[in-house]
Amino acid sequence: MVFKEYKKLDLPAISAEILNYWEKEQIFEKSISERDNHPSYVFYEGPPSANGVPGIHHVMARTIKDIFCRYKTQKGYQVNRKAGWDTHGLPVELGVEMELGITKDAIGKSISVEEYNAACKEAVMKHTDVWSQLTHKMAYWVDMENPYLTYSSKYMETVWWLIKQIHKKGLLYKGYNIQPYSPKAGTGLSSHELNQPGTYQNVSDTTVTAQFKTKENSLPDFLKGNTAIYLLAWTTTPWTLPSNTALTVGPKIDYVVVHTFNQYTFQPIRVILAKALVGKQFFGKYEAVSSLSALEGYTEGTKKIPFFLEKEIKGKELLNIRYEKIWKEAPEPVDNPENAYRVILGDFVTTENGTGIVHTAPTFGADDAKVAKEARPEVPPLLIIDENKKKVPLVDLKGKFRPEMGSLAGQYVKNEYYEEGKAPEKSSDVQIAIRLKEENAAFKVEKYVHSYPNCWRTDKPILYYPLDSWFIKVTEVKDRLTYLNQYINWKPKATGEGRFGNWLASANDWNLSRSRFWGIPLPIWRTEEGEETKVIGSVAELYQEIEKSIQSGNMSENPLANFEVGDMSEANYTKIDLHKHIVDEILLTSTKGAPMQREKDLIDVWFDSGSMPYAQWHYPFENKEKIDKGLAFPADYIAEGVDQTRGWFYTLHAISTLVFDSISYKNVVSNGLVLDKNGQKMSKRLGNAVDPFETIDQYGADATRWYLISNTNPWDNLKFDLDGIAEVQRKFFGTLHNTYSFFSLYANIDNFKNEGDPIELNERSELDRWILSELNSLVGKVDAFYEDYEPTKATRSISEFVQEKLSNWYVRLCRRRFWRGEYQKDKIAAYQTLWECLLTVSKLAAPVAPFYSDRLYQDLTKNTTSQKPASVHLSTFPRINPNAIDSALENRINKSRSITSLALSLRKKEQIKVRQPLQTLMIAVNGPGEKSEIKKIQEQLRSEINVKCIKLIDDDSNILVKKIKPNFKVLGPRFGKNMAGVIDRINSFGGAEIKTLEQEGKINIRLNEKNIILDISEVEITSKDIEGWLVAHGNGSTVALDISLTEDLISEGIARELVNRIQNIRKDAGLEVTDKIYISFLADDDLKEKIENNSAYIRSETLGEKIDFPEKMVDGTKVVFDNITTQITIKKI
Repeated sequence: MVFKEYKKLDLPAISAEILNYWEKEQIFEKSISERDNHPSYVFYEGPPSANGVPGIHHVMARTIKDIFCRYKTQKGYQVNRKAGWDTHGLPVELGVEMELGITKDAIGKSISVEEYNAACKEAVMKHTDVWSQLTHKMAYWVDMENPYLTYSSKYMETVWWLIKQIHKKGLLYKGYNIQPYSPKAGTGLSSHELNQPGTYQNVSDTTVTAQFKTKENSLPDFLKGNTAIYLLAWTTTPWTLPSNTALTVGPKIDYVVVHTFNQYTFQPIRVILAKALVGKQFFGKYEAVSSLSALEGYTEGTKKIPFFLEKEIKGKELLNIRYEKIWKEAPEPVDNPENAYRVILGDFVTTENGTGIVHTAPTFGADDAKVAKEARPEVPPLLIIDENKKKVPLVDLKGKFRPEMGSLAGQYVKNEYYEEGKAPEKSSDVQIAIRLKEENAAFKVEKYVHSYPNCWRTDKPILYYPLDSWFIKVTEVKDRLTYLNQYINWKPKATGEGRFGNWLASANDWNLSRSRFWGIPLPIWRTEEGEETKVIGSVAELYQEIEKSIQSGNMSENPLANFEVGDMSEANYTKIDLHKHIVDEILLTSTKGAPMQREKDLIDVWFDSGSMPYAQWHYPFENKEKIDKGLAFPADYIAEGVDQTRGWFYTLHAISTLVFDSISYKNVVSNGLVLDKNGQKMSKRLGNAVDPFETIDQYGADATRWYLISNTNPWDNLKFDLDGIAEVQRKFFGTLHNTYSFFSLYANIDNFKNEGDPIELNERSELDRWILSELNSLVGKVDAFYEDYEPTKATRSISEFVQEKLSNWYVRLCRRRFWRGEYQKDKIAAYQTLWECLLTVSKLAAPVAPFYSDRLYQDLTKNTTSQKPASVHLSTFPRINPNAIDSALENRINKSRSITSLALSLRKKEQIKVRQPLQTLMIAVNGPGEKSEIKKIQEQLRSEINVKCIKLIDDDSNILVKKIKPNFKVLGPRFGKNMAGVIDRINSFGGAEIKTLEQEGKINIRLNEKNIILDISEVEITSKDIEGWLVAHGNGSTVALDISLTEDLISEGIARELVNRIQNIRKDAGLEVTDKIYISFLADDDLKEKIENNSAYIRSETLGEKIDFPEKMVDGTKVVFDNITTQITIKKI
């Protein structure tokens, strides 16, 4: 047997078999070693965190990565791909805290930092075996044996070096800013972390329109009166009201004084708010009146609350009006309290919502802090002195009110911070609102749905909080970031120009500091007063600085004593640990001899991952040529989820720009989300998560990968459906496998070994030349699609070729050549053609379907090719043979396929089986050229459509009349109010215009004195039916099918149906395709006559030597179709 034969397709079994072969023969390793001295293709693996298990979205992401690495290997490049593990950060720490049953506060108390970090180090690699298993099962080729680890000393040293380079450029500074802060994680967050997908969520919060009572003596004369005047300010965070120290108004905004009554206390009040927002505050139970006297009749029980607009004023006229502290229990600011509780001006104030007066709490808002600082005199933030003599806000780092807050002391500002089941019925916001109502300090309290940011890891609300942090001055290089971005090829382009480009254009300074324990420590030492700073850029530098401290008496011994400076061996670097519990104990010495302590924070974990291009190679301490000579930098290709546009994609780009003034990647695929089939995000909580291992075990990695890639573009969201994988398994892989099985069956019968020279192209049949032309056109298209990072287009093109062209047309029309006739030139040409098609498809599909493609490749080449690579993945990607491409032939055969499809659709419409012959098919032709082309395919059409006669008629004859109508769905969005004129113009079209549209695909028309190009997709062209005929129109062709049936046609249809049934009986009986048979029918006289009239045809199609009609039959196969009932037996001769 030359070619292996299969009883059925079993993709999971094939995967296991090929995986064993790869490991045994070290195919992955050879794919790299055999490309030594070839051009390199640089790929960066975005490091996953191994403390969590992979999901089906990881199969998608890793497939996208794998495709182009395999493709480039086939194209002759050496593709090193180093795996990596993201080992630091919140995901690890929070998981360990949960496992140990502790909170952040316990670290350094009930558990030492050293013990805690040891637990983190152990936990971070918890699921590496699961990740490795998935990596192998899904055929993702990456070097798992030598991964980079972000917790290794070498990796951390490179990160320190990068920080030092940024410091040398003057781009590193320490600042006290209002920053996003996660109380549940206990650390500040950077702006790109706050913009991860899903961080902003719609929440329903208690909101308060607060009444700030003005001080009479601060009011200008035109505002003084007998009724107290209040400033209205709206807030969605009532918990910040106790920290209010200013109210901000827009200097040019028009404000009004409104006389009314408080809806909770019923007291008369005068309130100030923006004129444009009166309608948003005074509605429902409020009623406008035309005079002050109309207010006099109001009492507590009155249904409507009257209000009267007294006067208008500009915002600038409210400047420096003072008001009473709204939360009586709140202490006053420790600094300059006399400058607090007054109206200030701010250009950021709008009249989009609220009252046009902004409640300003400088401790809890970046805009608030800025406007307060710019005021003259400066408005102080509400800070107090704590037990450690430090200035702190009224809310601590856990998110609780401090003891100085009286009745609110010890309460969390948000109920989400309480442990499950322990939150009070009334949140702090609700309690504050109730108190303000009682004290005539709340104008309105209501629920409001708005978008609020949550921590990307804890899924709990963040606070904006004043923190001391280290920052990188990204704002100083953001123009350069934007400039360099134009040299990156983004897929899709819109992400690079839009989402990513916009993010770069508005980039903030990067908050590097993280108040955590497990991560890379900031390599920054400072004196107590901050007058001197040292940034350490290497272990050697740290070693030398420690030695200086020992000499000055600030340290007694060197914790790095066992480390040998200059020795780059792994053994040497495993002697040291640069984590927090070690380096926090190191004191350096200033130039004046003063002790210097390390800044206690860690580095943002996103800086870790963004450092991987250099840190994975321990640059610049080793492998300098990889970066300096461009051997491994920048990357030719990276790919991750769209969420990484403000994560890894950003930090890679930022660091490379900051340090090297270079891009760090040339091409990037930003893949979308994998949702469930209903479009919902997958999660264990919702019960819609898909187990990737179960999916691959059931359907095979190839079908799973092919489905993920062919279903939708990688950058679009995918609605994942297991039925879709089953369909891919059946349609694409089933068809390809059946085509190979057909080939192997007959090739083995004829002992075809693909020996000798290929038969010349001009000596092969037209169908051979057509499929080889299509094959070479496919090679060109697929090569271009892969090169342009368009895998969906590649897979769809391959699928169409295999299913529609190779199987459904070439093999079906050529099948007689394989199973009939002598083993001569035409039959050998058919074998050679199909072998070449299958072999080429195995190479084209290999990047996406690596297991099955290798199985197919080996089955085709094992006994036919002596000098061949050991795997399809070591082979060369197919090259176009331009001499094989015949565009005219492709067009002609595809015209045949199109006409056949139209005619068969008419059969289906009338439920006439293809086996039932019909008399005539008419085809409208457009001129002598098309008539000549169709004449060349008449026999093909007659056979495929099963008609006796084909007639060609002129397209402009009166036999087939075409009609046209507008495609409203397409035209509407384009023309809008001009739609009526376009419709009238289309409805006036005659045959000439329709012909132009069909031939050129567009037409010029005049509309409102303008030339408009109308596309064929914007109209619908159909044909009128002819009596006794069915008419169909599509793809520029019009056909008419005669559906009347004569007795002779009916008899032939019965014969064809019987042939089909006999073939099935042969198959069920296990007969070989070459076995000859006797056929017996149990038939009435009418059926007997019909069979005898078509006896020669039946026998030739079934290898029947003789047909007889016994009067009785035992154990015959009963056959029923249409109005025919018979029994059939066959006997092998």
